[in-house]
Amino acid sequence: MESSGVFHHDRDRQYHLRRTPGFLIKPRTGTLSSQMSDPIGHECGLALVRPKKSLDELQERHGDAAWALRRLHLLMEKQHNRGQDGAGIALVKFDMPPGEPYLRRVRSTRHNAIERIFDAVTRDLSPLYRSKGKMSGDDAKRRCNLLGNAYIGHLRYGTHSKNSVQNCHPLVRKDNTASRNLSMAGNFNMTNSKELFEQLLEYGLNPVGDSDTQVILERIGYFLDLEHRHLRSTMGPESFLRLEGRELAEAISVDLDIVRVLRRASEHWDGGYAFAGLLGNGDAFVCRDPAGIRPLFWYEDDDVIAAASERPPLMSTFNAEVDDIQSIEPGHVLVMKRDGRIIHAPFTEQVEERQCTFERVYFSRGSDPDIYCERKQLGRNLAEPILKAIDNDVENAVISYVPNTAETAFFGLVEEMERLVKDHRSKAFWDTIEQGNPDHAVFQRACSVRIRAEKVAHKDQRLRTFITHDAARRDLVTHIYDITRQVVLPEDTLVVLDDSIVRGTTLRESIITILSRLNPRAILIASSAPPIMYPDCYGIDMSKLDRFIAFQAAVALLEDHGKSDVLESVEHDCRAQQDLPPADMVNHVSRIYEPFTLEQIGNKVAELVRPTDAPWDGDLNVVYQDIQGLQSAMPAHTGDWYFTGRYPTPGGYQVLNRAYLNWREGLDERAY
Repeated sequence: MESSGVFHHDRDRQYHLRRTPGFLIKPRTGTLSSQMSDPIGHECGLALVRPKKSLDELQERHGDAAWALRRLHLLMEKQHNRGQDGAGIALVKFDMPPGEPYLRRVRSTRHNAIERIFDAVTRDLSPLYRSKGKMSGDDAKRRCNLLGNAYIGHLRYGTHSKNSVQNCHPLVRKDNTASRNLSMAGNFNMTNSKELFEQLLEYGLNPVGDSDTQVILERIGYFLDLEHRHLRSTMGPESFLRLEGRELAEAISVDLDIVRVLRRASEHWDGGYAFAGLLGNGDAFVCRDPAGIRPLFWYEDDDVIAAASERPPLMSTFNAEVDDIQSIEPGHVLVMKRDGRIIHAPFTEQVEERQCTFERVYFSRGSDPDIYCERKQLGRNLAEPILKAIDNDVENAVISYVPNTAETAFFGLVEEMERLVKDHRSKAFWDTIEQGNPDHAVFQRACSVRIRAEKVAHKDQRLRTFITHDAARRDLVTHIYDITRQVVLPEDTLVVLDDSIVRGTTLRESIITILSRLNPRAILIASSAPPIMYPDCYGIDMSKLDRFIAFQAAVALLEDHGKSDVLESVEHDCRAQQDLPPADMVNHVSRIYEPFTLEQIGNKVAELVRPTDAPWDGDLNVVYQDIQGLQSAMPAHTGDWYFTGRYPTPGGYQVLNRAYLNWREGLDERAY
């Protein structure tokens, strides 16, 4: 854990945040997956809390001067699904005496990072609580290092940089002028961070580190400096205002235009992003990419302005209704000035809105009412193809799901299967009536429809292992679930719904083996998402094309059909355009998938994920959601590049091109 105070080298005089020796447990590598497909790193979580009241007013109104800090804790806890590689908070204190620190930060990359950070916060606040509310707000800010007037929080899933505390957000850029100090946290990836780094060098800067986070921090900082120079030139001694010294600094702080800073800084950004930032003068902001790829929401009442990556945490934390939560518009920034002014304005040109669909299928909290309905519809869409796959034999089919995030789609699937079967059987009975020979047995069958929905796999505990020996590790993987025996009979087809199938490794190495112990006649894996065919470069760690089981299936199908020359043709065309500007690139990789139907892809995936060492010899099938079903379930969210290869920014095509060439060259590295 690490904490810092701006220009305060004798840190934490009354309070010390200990660094505890130990090692990190990275959830994606040190734990066994609870999901059917391999776990994947993804969008980080953001939180911002900016109370409108002073600490004294918060104490009087809520009985707790740290009320806003507690809200930050809740927002972060309710987004813990968005990042387990680390967490951090930053805060700014208003009106601190000269020489006192006004910008603080605490970060941790240790296991249960949120708990560790807020345990430290609780210890830090002990002088406040010992006073039983009698300590003034100004005194509390001086005595409690982590008590402030505006806060940002971050939960990290690392996709590029090492998982060290130095790479954990929020990052800080320091300066002797309060309004030039910048703390920033983000949920993003930039496809062109290398080019942005080169631009920093052209500006005459010497940035330390070339991660996209550091590059964006330095870029915003550079244009923040330019904004100060601009305002100084209009207010300084050479102007008619003749302001100098402290008076000039305060005037610049008031007039600082964050919208203009971001407009200039973001001119060449290519990626999906949501940022939160604090300036040392007390200004705060949150902004969102122009395509709306990454989600960002905000809430306001008489006490507070708050923002988060998801809507349900804001609703729960502030007991708010759905309509109380607003979305930060794509390409807009929400600015909270130190003096209380609120600005929601565009900072970049609008483009086609492409909100990410995979996030809503897989990552976001299902308690969001819109996402809940969308996931149920995804399940409903699969009812007809599943009934076709099992020949409508629902009496000899057991419907279940793994992992827990697929539960909502499972509800929709079961409801729709039951409706379709009832409709079919009711029609059959009505046909007997029209023929003048009502059949009581047909009537009984129409009235007794029951879908056998069961919970067949139970996750007993989250096994952790540091074993690297493959055989020993696979053995542990096959024990992460307990199964419910005797609910699946030998004549049954076991239908198991997953929210998505990404790489298929865990499906092959553990889940099929676990489910086959129930000895069903057949296993059918249904994915509520279409097959993932293309890499992501906007926040989800899926940049290596050959890791996708759907890509492996398409390549295998080309070989089966004697069409392997397509791979060489695609490589030739990818090489021909690799030096073109990203805006001129096209998707050549799509030709690998074009010859095959969704059913053919699913059948080949079933072959590839079938364990070779399992004694079970039943049938195995895979059924995917089609792209039309995805689009019908969430028509407002068109960010489907994982499934269609239609990227929202030019940089996506460049990443796809590089990912394919990396595979052809045998390079196991990121494509951006």
